[in-house]
Amino acid sequence: MDFHSKTVKETAKILGTSLTKGLEPTEVVNRLNEYGKNKLSQAKKTPIIIQFLNQFKDFMVIILIISAIVSAVAEKVSGGNNYIDSIIIIVIVVFNGIIGMLQESKANHALEKLKEMSQPEITVIRSGTPITLPVEDIVKGDLVELVQGEYVPADCRIIEANALQTDESSLTGESTSCTKTTDIYPENTPLADRGNMAYMGTIVVQGHGKAIITATGTDTQVGHISKMLDTTPVQTTPLQKKLGETGRILGLGALGICFLIFIIGLLRHIPVFTMFMTSISLAVAAIPEGLPAIVTVILAIGVQTMAKNNAIVKTLSSVEALGSATVICSDKTGTLTENKMKVVETTGEENVIKFATLCCDATTENGEATEKAIVQKAKEKGYIKENLEKDMPRVGEIPFSSERKMMTTIHKYKGEYIEITKGAPEYVLKKCSFYYDSTKRAMTPQKEKEILTKSSIFASQGLRVLAVSSKECSSIPTEERDLTFMGLIALEDSPREGAAYAVKECKRAGIRTIMITGDNPLTARAIGEKTGIGTETATGAELDAMSSSEFSSAVEKCNIFARVNPEHKYKIVEELKAKGEIVAMTGDGVNDAPALKTADIGCAMGLGGTDVARAAGDIILADDNFATIVKAVASGREMYENIKKSVHFLLSSNIGEIITIFTALLMGCATPLCPIQLLWVNLVTDSLPAIALGVDPCEENLMNRKPNKSSSIFSRQMWNNIIVEGVMIGAISLLAYTIGKVIFNDTLAGSAMCFSTLSICQLVHAFNMRSHKSIFKIHILGNKFLVISLILGTALQIIAVQLFPKIFKCSTLNTMEWLVVIALSLIPIVLCEIEKRLN
Repeated sequence: MDFHSKTVKETAKILGTSLTKGLEPTEVVNRLNEYGKNKLSQAKKTPIIIQFLNQFKDFMVIILIISAIVSAVAEKVSGGNNYIDSIIIIVIVVFNGIIGMLQESKANHALEKLKEMSQPEITVIRSGTPITLPVEDIVKGDLVELVQGEYVPADCRIIEANALQTDESSLTGESTSCTKTTDIYPENTPLADRGNMAYMGTIVVQGHGKAIITATGTDTQVGHISKMLDTTPVQTTPLQKKLGETGRILGLGALGICFLIFIIGLLRHIPVFTMFMTSISLAVAAIPEGLPAIVTVILAIGVQTMAKNNAIVKTLSSVEALGSATVICSDKTGTLTENKMKVVETTGEENVIKFATLCCDATTENGEATEKAIVQKAKEKGYIKENLEKDMPRVGEIPFSSERKMMTTIHKYKGEYIEITKGAPEYVLKKCSFYYDSTKRAMTPQKEKEILTKSSIFASQGLRVLAVSSKECSSIPTEERDLTFMGLIALEDSPREGAAYAVKECKRAGIRTIMITGDNPLTARAIGEKTGIGTETATGAELDAMSSSEFSSAVEKCNIFARVNPEHKYKIVEELKAKGEIVAMTGDGVNDAPALKTADIGCAMGLGGTDVARAAGDIILADDNFATIVKAVASGREMYENIKKSVHFLLSSNIGEIITIFTALLMGCATPLCPIQLLWVNLVTDSLPAIALGVDPCEENLMNRKPNKSSSIFSRQMWNNIIVEGVMIGAISLLAYTIGKVIFNDTLAGSAMCFSTLSICQLVHAFNMRSHKSIFKIHILGNKFLVISLILGTALQIIAVQLFPKIFKCSTLNTMEWLVVIALSLIPIVLCEIEKRLN
């Protein structure tokens, strides 16, 4: 029901209530039974054990678990008791499951936070008597009192307003307080412009009044948002999609190769169990079981860095997703702007700001945003409101109303009275017979036109304009008449410092910035122009009138959407995603929550944001600065590139292991590497440089590249490089095995040389991953962690071979054999440098 288009009496009649006595107790009971409590619905919580088990649905994880179980069974059947392979794989899988469960549980607090917005108690008039009761006990038709400083308990129709104003910025995005009246509005009036309605969760910042409750619980505007949050599916980020694809490719490839090896072994009449164990060993080599842990560690390290830059990450995968973002949808109020009105210019009489301050109810700390800005400006000029009021105490007032568009206060000063009026220029000027121009002069049509022209110039810049006038009286006046115009005050909701630079950086990075706000189009367009977003604008009303194709076209060409409601934001984000965009949504209010959750990455404001927005977002900007988004994007891109480096390194290394075993079997040789050696290489030698690559300093041109919208983490060139490099590592390792077996005439030495060459060769090859440029052009020692991994990994390899040869089923190596291993291990640097030079 559109109660904003009904009269007060019509509203009372429809809701079956009295404008003076409210509801009777028996009717309240009936309505409680019919509509239920005034609270938001409780979403069903997923049990913690189910959240944990859901982490094991990933295909790659399933393959790893099966491999671990089969390996353990095979070990048991063979009569052995060495289950280290199975244990390590299971530990990694469980560890990642716990991390995923903890991250997921944090994202389920949005609805719970939303419910905490309701005011605990409210004054209700029932049977003509005011009573105080819990907010959840009010019903449709209740007559409630609205008092300054309290939350509005439910959606309601204003029936009495005394200078009543509410702060609806967290719901509608409107930066200025909304004046409430009892007027009637057209049915198609946007939510933010319905001056005779107040909404659940908004705050009364000035005045007082009475209202009839028109909707409770989930039927309220906040309740609709709650439903959207409850029904919005949990989104899969680009990183999750890409790693899922990686897992499927690796898992299927590993199974295929294992099956092929098993068949080849049977054809060569090798015992079934021996071939089964060989196939399992190869599966361990083929699937980089350390990959999920490596990626988690890289993201966790990146998260710590981002936290230092005021970007707090709730879900690890959202870091990379932000780096892939192609569109950032930003709220205006409190995101691109400070959500603080600021006086930017005054005209006319020097005392205009002093007199305007006396005509304000706010202080620098509390009250309506526009008045707070005026009081603050006066303070900056040395006029302290409290001191002014001592010298010129207020003795009367004519409250603001939407019809008059102005307010007046009367002050006693030196035995006389001074009347001060502030309001919309075109309304105040009608009351002015004089103006100041060094002296008091009679107002002329030409002067009035000049003032209005100046006001229009301010308005065209998206500024809010107030006129101030005064009059000296011998007695307390009861109306505004024959006033003297003092000057204009222009205010703006200032863009955040660095917002324009951030938008510019986003453009340079190939990222489109869109402003989606509930504020008026003129102000939004001005902020869009100042920040560099653009001026092409569409309003919520215009969007409602569009067909599907027109809506799609508007989303594509407009960078500003003004006077929109939460459903519009939600639909805009969905349309962008349907176009293949990776969408990041920034915001701070309740109205942003559904879009924050629907977007690929939700970025909520930490200081000025509501609990709901913070709970719905994936990333929280702790300093509420839009510019922080640029650093977050850069961090996301840096981590994505580093993850690619690590994945590239791990896969090329693992392919090298596969080539080593596969080729040896095809040639009719014994397996040069045993399972424990493969596990050592995978979980120790591989892991150190992979983590080091995860913190590799980013290249200078990273933010000059277009976003990566590919559905796969792999490009064709990357696959080609992985395969070629894997063949190279495998060939070098087999060469080491051959040298040990043939030249040094020792099979165990050959195994040790193959084992050591494979390990150290990979440590050296990690340096090739740092850049497509020559490693000698990017400062070869620029990544100190990679240098440490080389030194530590080599030391561990020497210890493993020289001190524990029996455990690793090989022999110790002499000096000459180690020199051969080192020489062979340096070959990847030479070959990759040649390849880079050719490219």
